Amino acid sequence: MSTDATELPGRVVNGIVILDQPGKLEEGTEVRVRPVQRASKRVGSEDSLSEMLLSFAGTVEGLPEDMALNHDHYLYGVPKKTHR
Repeated sequence: MSTDATELPGRVVNGIVILDQPGKLEEGTEVRVRPVQRASKRVGSEDSLSEMLLSFAGTVEGLPEDMALNHDHYLYGVPKKTHR
């Protein structure tokens, strides 16, 4: 089997690999199909950026109880707010 570094991107449609752009492979050429996980999905898709960021909500420990209300105070030193 050749170790050519050529990659031909494509998608599986109804169980068949369809190449994005046809490549020129000789008949009988051995190939290897490796699923590629997408680095990110487009906003508006099932896993939008806002949903991904929301998954981190409430996971940081050790912050002041009023951090959400007074983040400008803790970041920039502006006077604290007492309520909303």
